[in-house]
Amino acid sequence: MNTLEIKKYFQKMKKKKSVQFGLPFLTFCILGSFGLREFTELRYKYRSTTLFRDTAVDKGFEMKKKEELTLEAQYESVKKYNIDDWENKRISRPWEE
Repeated sequence: MNTLEIKKYFQKMKKKKSVQFGLPFLTFCILGSFGLREFTELRYKYRSTTLFRDTAVDKGFEMKKKEELTLEAQYESVKKYNIDDWENKRISRPWEE
């Protein structure tokens, strides 16, 4: 192929919509995923999981014990509520008196 045929080929390819719009879109998506990966790495790199627990204990929040967080214990605490006997009460709206 000589240079004249190559130029004609590239001019022909420039006019195609898939090359004109699809190729930049795909490159943007692929390069964007690599860029977003770098930003999300920063989030997890500088994240400190012990910071929350330390401040929660310092402020006086009580952490539940592990034996209190079982499914059976939660079921027993919810079982005491009577869900069959209830009444729907309408509250007053701001525009109503």
